[in-house]
Amino acid sequence: MAETIQTDVPPPNVDLDNEQFWAAANRRQLRIGQCTKCQKAFFYPRHFCPFCLSADVDWALASGKAQIYSYTVMRRVDNPYVLAYVQLDEGPAMMTNIVECDFESLRVGQIVEAVYATSKNGSLVPMFRPIDGH
Repeated sequence: MAETIQTDVPPPNVDLDNEQFWAAANRRQLRIGQCTKCQKAFFYPRHFCPFCLSADVDWALASGKAQIYSYTVMRRVDNPYVLAYVQLDEGPAMMTNIVECDFESLRVGQIVEAVYATSKNGSLVPMFRPIDGH
């Protein structure tokens, strides 16, 4: 099970398109969209498939494993952080933060796993951290 970390991240903006995603995140589950017509997985949360525009979509449980596609270290703030795109093992890319890491040792292609950060209102927000040895 993914761990929970403490951060000062703002709470998620929950709406009709993403409420199931955030509800799953609060159960420490990473869910992605899955089209039941063309079978393609997608992220960010929405009620239609971005590939075939079908409204027959469902929520699939993702493994929580990914590779860093690109990243940047935000250093001109009081608490520097890493903003990244990760490529989920299921295919979609996801913008996220990389946490619990040495900024200087990060690299594109590095394997990461989901962890959950507690936001200011107590909601959980999925983020990623490097897996040791990868």
